[in-house]
Amino acid sequence: MPRNLDRNAVADHPIHELIAARYSPYDFEPRSVERATLCSCLEAARWAASSFNEQPWSFILATRDQTESFDRMLMCLMEANREWASRAGALFVSVVNRTFSRNDKPNRVADHDMGLAVAALSFQATELGLCVHEMAGLDLDAARQTYGIQPPHDPLTAVAIGHPADPNRPDAGPMAERDRQPRTRKALSAFVFSGSHGQPADELWA
Repeated sequence: MPRNLDRNAVADHPIHELIAARYSPYDFEPRSVERATLCSCLEAARWAASSFNEQPWSFILATRDQTESFDRMLMCLMEANREWASRAGALFVSVVNRTFSRNDKPNRVADHDMGLAVAALSFQATELGLCVHEMAGLDLDAARQTYGIQPPHDPLTAVAIGHPADPNRPDAGPMAERDRQPRTRKALSAFVFSGSHGQPADELWA
């Protein structure tokens, strides 16, 4: 597991070390991720929770060893993401199924369940010394056309996975500067409410 003390979260309350260590870098080492490691991360996603055990997620994978496939997926990313994502060990396009397979009714929590799957993948990656960076910056129309994604399936995000680079190395570029910035989060009082939305649950930390 990465032990970069500059990146570990400084939590207000005790949390698991995997949660503290997980972060989304912009600066990856330009090298491949081992097949067995990728499979372990995907296996973690497989066992994520989902409504009615629907498992509405699927992933289109391109590894940097598959040069043509990797470049093809890069072209589906928004331009701002292409440069740093090109250094990742592998890329995914996440695809969500909008309907329940058992009755074809809309699955309104499909995106939520996809998030759980990618979170499980991310924590497994962290345990194995890797990092994951999920991107909203995906050209949805390009992804649909490139990969033949048809309703009720929708492309949702792009995911980069790989070996995080040392942001303090002598030859570090501008992406490393972003990774050196302090990690911050809202306080619990800003999003944990009681009684009504917007009313802080002061009884938790009074």
